[in-house]
Amino acid sequence: MKRFLAFCLAAATALTTFAQTPQPPEIAARNYILMDLNSQQVLAEREADAHTDPASLTKLMTAYLVFAAIRDKKLSLEQTLPVSQRAWAERKGGGSLMFIDTTMSPRVDDLLKGVIVQSGNDASVVLAEAVGGSLDAFVGMMNKQAQAWGLKNTQFRNVTGLTEAGHYSSARDVAVVASKIINDFPEFYTLYSVRQFTYNKIKQDNRNLLLGRDPSVDGMKTGYTDAAGYCLVASAVRDMPNGKRRLVSVVLGTSSREARAAESQKLLNWGFQAWDAVRLFEAGKPIVTVPVWKGKLPEAQLGAPGALFVTVPKGEGDKLKTQIERTDPLLAPLTQGQQVGQIKVSTAGGTPVATVPLVVMQPVELAGIIGRTWDALRLWIK
Repeated sequence: MKRFLAFCLAAATALTTFAQTPQPPEIAARNYILMDLNSQQVLAEREADAHTDPASLTKLMTAYLVFAAIRDKKLSLEQTLPVSQRAWAERKGGGSLMFIDTTMSPRVDDLLKGVIVQSGNDASVVLAEAVGGSLDAFVGMMNKQAQAWGLKNTQFRNVTGLTEAGHYSSARDVAVVASKIINDFPEFYTLYSVRQFTYNKIKQDNRNLLLGRDPSVDGMKTGYTDAAGYCLVASAVRDMPNGKRRLVSVVLGTSSREARAAESQKLLNWGFQAWDAVRLFEAGKPIVTVPVWKGKLPEAQLGAPGALFVTVPKGEGDKLKTQIERTDPLLAPLTQGQQVGQIKVSTAGGTPVATVPLVVMQPVELAGIIGRTWDALRLWIK
């Protein structure tokens, strides 16, 4: 499956060669990227790999590791946690707060809302200390996870996103972290659509203005520092002819809260309107049935490792061509998931769009001695 996803990601590069690739609107942001999560393709970008201050977008990784700790039963939503002097000291840092102090023992589920809805630096510290044992250890976990995902333009120095030398990320890397949350923790992703949260009688609104403007936007995170400017990761899912389609936009370095919302909305609307998502193959469904030699079964069903989506300029979907290249003759034994060829997708003009493995859908065991001998003779005559 990892190999299959890698092939899908490669399609993004191929798509740039379309004769009439849609041009994105002018975006008033220092850096940006727009990704289609169904196909894992980048639809538009500007300086998406440049190192930049991520501000509170840092808390996407902070939250991901907390979600993982809950999944692994190292933490529970009902568990209460102490507020350390270090967390309380965030009051002096000038950033966003949940407004907790050392006399309180907030629950993990409340702390998560404090991080996600209120962008609380104090809540981030409490959770990081609980998961990592110390802030330094947790930051180490953040960097280790970034390396595991291959994020080459990210380095963490803290869990909150406050400006610090050596603390940086990029629009592309931020988009990857956001997509990991959406795909790996859908049960927790719903927290990013919460519009407001009250704790200790202090009510704070979610700063993502798109949550109240576009019903298709259901997350995800804002950020601001003097160095970073106004930043926003926004995710939207809309019903399209081929099913639900999700886009993620990241805009960095805009001039105001209103600007980051407006520029994100512009990108999302363009992505849905200028591009079509095409489902080429269904997960678990065979594409072709072919003869098998020396097997207990005479035929094998072959297909893609999973559902395959590609995103193409509007109107190009019905012009795609599919070519299957496979091993011939196909000899038993065959294991489920074994690669026996590849599926190539291209435009009508021959421009490559995607190449994915052709795999065995169901295993085929080796036949007995008589069956193997008979097929060997047939192959020799053939």
